[in-house]
Amino acid sequence: MIERYDTLGVRVLQLWGMTEMSPLGTVGTGVPETDAMAYEDQLNIRVKQGRGLFGVEMKIVDDDGKELPRDGKAFGRLLVRGPWIVGSYFKGDGASAFEDGWFDTGDVATLDPLGYMQIVDRAKDVIKSGGEWVSSIDLENVAVGAPGVAEACVIGVHHPKWDERPLLLVVPKDGATVTKEGVLAYLDGKIAKWWTPDDVLVVPSLPHTATGKLLKVALREQYKDYRLPTT
Repeated sequence: MIERYDTLGVRVLQLWGMTEMSPLGTVGTGVPETDAMAYEDQLNIRVKQGRGLFGVEMKIVDDDGKELPRDGKAFGRLLVRGPWIVGSYFKGDGASAFEDGWFDTGDVATLDPLGYMQIVDRAKDVIKSGGEWVSSIDLENVAVGAPGVAEACVIGVHHPKWDERPLLLVVPKDGATVTKEGVLAYLDGKIAKWWTPDDVLVVPSLPHTATGKLLKVALREQYKDYRLPTT
């Protein structure tokens, strides 16, 4: 097991699950291969949600249902199955989430060769651009590091050629001046070129759910007719 501790001396362990999984699906415990790694390399494993518990099978698939490689890079819809994982909803609701014994979690994730799973987005939030997927969460995590940025949110906006392209919304810190040019300059070299947002809007605030999550449903509705400068 990975027996490293944070600055408070508390061992950090990732867990992931859903009510439909009764409820735990993965635990971020170590294996001999990770125990032999340098501490810095172990950190790359510890940020993942972990390996499937006994009885839990996982796979990732593309929009056509084709299984994707477990290389830790390719990401797709996360499907799970097992003897105590839900097989249907009451009265047949949500039937589209079930196929050939697999349950679609609604998450987008990667699987690596050691079996560690990492969630990179929600399926409804991932941006589908030219047949490729852009993780809104990964892009937000980088953008929030830009100077003067307090919060960042990425949503997909319609594009006539690429289907969707990223629109980045940023909230500046109190007293800070944030510009589109400055944010794009910061992102340069930190993300894939084709992940670069087609536009950056500086906004005073962003809507949140009762639990503090970004309310992307409302933002997608608000900007559904937004015209990107690249169109």
